Amino acid sequence: MVEEKVLVLDFGGQYNQLIARRVREQNVFAEILPYTAGLDRIRAGNYKGIIFTGGPNSVYDENSPRYSKEILTLGIPILGICYGAQLMAYLLGGDVTPSPAREYGKTEIVLSADSKLFNNVTLENTCWMSHTDFICKLPEGFSVTGKTDNCSCAAMENPSCGQYAVQFHPEVMHTPQGSIMLHNFLFDICGCRGDWVMSAFVEESIVRLRTKIGDKKVLCAMSGGVDSSVAAMMIHKAVGKQLTCIFVDHGLLRKNEGDMVETVFKKEFDMNLIRVNCQKRFLDRLAGVSDPETKRKIIGEEFIRVFEEEANKIGTVDYLVQGTIYPDVIESGVGDAAVIKSHHNVGGLPDDIAFKELIEPLRDLFKDEVRKAGVELGIPDDLVWRQPFPGPGLAIRIMGEITEQKLSVLRDADAIFREEIKKAGLDRDINQYFAVLTNVRSVGVMGDGRTYDYMLALRGVTTSDFMTADFARIPYEVLDICSRRIVNEVGHINRIVYDITSKPPATIEWE
Repeated sequence: MVEEKVLVLDFGGQYNQLIARRVREQNVFAEILPYTAGLDRIRAGNYKGIIFTGGPNSVYDENSPRYSKEILTLGIPILGICYGAQLMAYLLGGDVTPSPAREYGKTEIVLSADSKLFNNVTLENTCWMSHTDFICKLPEGFSVTGKTDNCSCAAMENPSCGQYAVQFHPEVMHTPQGSIMLHNFLFDICGCRGDWVMSAFVEESIVRLRTKIGDKKVLCAMSGGVDSSVAAMMIHKAVGKQLTCIFVDHGLLRKNEGDMVETVFKKEFDMNLIRVNCQKRFLDRLAGVSDPETKRKIIGEEFIRVFEEEANKIGTVDYLVQGTIYPDVIESGVGDAAVIKSHHNVGGLPDDIAFKELIEPLRDLFKDEVRKAGVELGIPDDLVWRQPFPGPGLAIRIMGEITEQKLSVLRDADAIFREEIKKAGLDRDINQYFAVLTNVRSVGVMGDGRTYDYMLALRGVTTSDFMTADFARIPYEVLDICSRRIVNEVGHINRIVYDITSKPPATIEWE
């Protein structure tokens, strides 16, 4: 188990998972618990530090998330961020009130040179604000360590109690030196060593899985993507032939992907892998369905039904393994988060799932951490660095109803796009890139004749955590080659557009 860890206490903000991600970048393990977690549980956690997250509420609202004041008497260093800063002030007898001038976005700030939290940080700096309330009266024993033009207390601290608070968000990239501040809190204030590394996580996970599973049989749900592949390899390392991987070829995979997955995992890694070819079954269920949430639910349920049928052939199977990762959980609305879209790994499971227990060994990892785990497990780089691919596959990259013709068109177009990105040497710089077959048709001219065919959208994003993303600045000449090749080599496409929307407000996938 992890020897040293920091608790991220979740009060419902949008950046809560990102805080944990930033802590892990410092080689310190971060564990997230909701604000409803009991004090005894927190005491038992032996945390080196606690971070109160932001949140959309006002501390003086009776229905706002709160915590017992006792948490501030545990002798554990605490950093409050945004709402977490206001909550700290409120619990300790300070006053919080609506701000006469709200602050959103990049803000100039002046920091104190005497604060450990701001060691090696430029004192006249920029930060990312997002608040409507502010701390108007400090708790006893606290001093102001940061100010902006509109916020007289943008940071405060009581070093003797190990309590620090910032009104801004050090975890986002818009606070340029936020990572230094977090480093100072973790190492200079909490006394962390920073010895949590992916090799340790993988080793501990394998031991934990081996102990948990014992001599029981395991069925692994393989969609063919990076996440499910890494999850399968981790279980394989833990229990070997007790694992059977069910690779469901639902007919919604990328070009030649089914054959590649079967070859690599069955032959190279000697896994018990069963490839179930059930393309018609899925297409029949999806016939006439256009709504993306309905597609996801259908595919998720059908996945499990296939696993159950295969499990019956194998015999008693106690555990089902899935490659669920953090962003899947977050975007499916677990806890207080809003449902952005349900993932088949999370929200699409049928209620009557016929397994003893669901095991999700990657549930606490972000995408880049999953790749690191894959490398530690010995999976070749060309597999680990494959493009992220959702479990529902091309079903959510085809707008509207799914047909065999649309699938064929999208497979060919997407393969060309990925091929040209790799040729241009951009495949490691762009974190995710793919094609989307829209449900829009437009007039075109080909061979001196009028056409009326589909519009294809290309999507490329850069991101460090897949929680936020910016559109990739793909050179025009590369987009030009992609456009010409796709129009000339793929039928039924006469118009190509490039998506230049960030996340938020958009998601990375279109559906």
